[in-house]
Amino acid sequence: MFGARCLLRALRSCSSAPCPRHKPSAKLSVRDALGAQNASGERVKVQGWIRSVRSQKEVLFLHVNDGSSLESLQVVADSSFDSRELAFGSSVEVQGQLVKSLSKRQNVELKAEKIEVVGNCDAKAFPFKYKERHPLEYLRQYPHLRCRTNVLGSILRVRSEATAAIHSFFKDSGFVHIHTPVITSNDCEGAGELFQVKVMEGLFKTTTMTVLSNCPEDVELCHRFISPGQKDRLEHMLKNNFLIISYTEAVEILKQASQNFTFTPEWGADLHTEHEKYLVKHCGDIPVFVINYPLALKPFYMRDNEDSPQHTVAAVDLLVPGVGELFGGSLREERYHFLEQRLARSGLTEAYQWYLDLRRFGSVPHGGFGMGFERYLQCILGIDNIKDVIPFPRFTHSCLL
Repeated sequence: MFGARCLLRALRSCSSAPCPRHKPSAKLSVRDALGAQNASGERVKVQGWIRSVRSQKEVLFLHVNDGSSLESLQVVADSSFDSRELAFGSSVEVQGQLVKSLSKRQNVELKAEKIEVVGNCDAKAFPFKYKERHPLEYLRQYPHLRCRTNVLGSILRVRSEATAAIHSFFKDSGFVHIHTPVITSNDCEGAGELFQVKVMEGLFKTTTMTVLSNCPEDVELCHRFISPGQKDRLEHMLKNNFLIISYTEAVEILKQASQNFTFTPEWGADLHTEHEKYLVKHCGDIPVFVINYPLALKPFYMRDNEDSPQHTVAAVDLLVPGVGELFGGSLREERYHFLEQRLARSGLTEAYQWYLDLRRFGSVPHGGFGMGFERYLQCILGIDNIKDVIPFPRFTHSCLL
């Protein structure tokens, strides 16, 4: 009896429910719509921003992009859809039939049945103009909007792929990804009070990036400052498209340069970006490893080379064309007494006892390096300014967001 009542109730419910006239439109990204294999009139829904509007007497053409593809989807609609709201930069939702395009410029197009403006855009006030190629310096003023342009969209896509590839490489090699503490000058959401961080001289090294142009030099000049015992090594490195020189040799090359540098090269002074770019140009626009920096220039944890009177550490920087330093690394000082003496001279033994413990309890010889990810993107993309490979760059006198 109970089962019969349930069945009767279900039948009544079904009979009173309205029957759908059409199959609901499938929501597609622009990328998926452009890649559709069977464009035979299936109903779809696409959302995105208008990249261009072209109105003719009987037909309206829109190009819509949602950021999933560099190529935009062409929307064809009746001229009755035309309105002031359908402007460059406006966000829209378009429903219609995905059909094969008659134009040779695209395989498919969307025949619009409904166009809804989700967000209006005043095209006159919008900082980007239709069909205008804005320079990167101009786009830099609008970090919150520039990702809508093709050039920044392309850079961000490469950035995403590079991030994934690097993580995949280390994961496949057995590394474990950890999140280390980050010091920030922003009081996040008013959650606490800020505290001041004091940089202690001689312990941690900070660098400033200076972008200057350099003049090409004769690669043969590199040979002048290479010791005879390094000649075989030099020839080998040149054949393999990279070079190794010491910091001392690098300074001598810079001192002999005909170029006037903003920062005068001297032994014991840090190499600036202008110096690094000059060294790369000087050596034939090939990657250059600079090794054995003065101890005073580097952090306390780098391994002492015990080469008085110069007193250098086993550090290495990789310099690459167009960028300068790409990564820096070193052997770590695994010898307890060296670290203890160095920290004691600075009066910081107590503060860094935790670091000494790492050497007291089962230490091993080891090394490490850090790569500037944005500089890597500059290198592979040929971007001159590092600000253009960072989604929201902050730099001197500019913190727009």
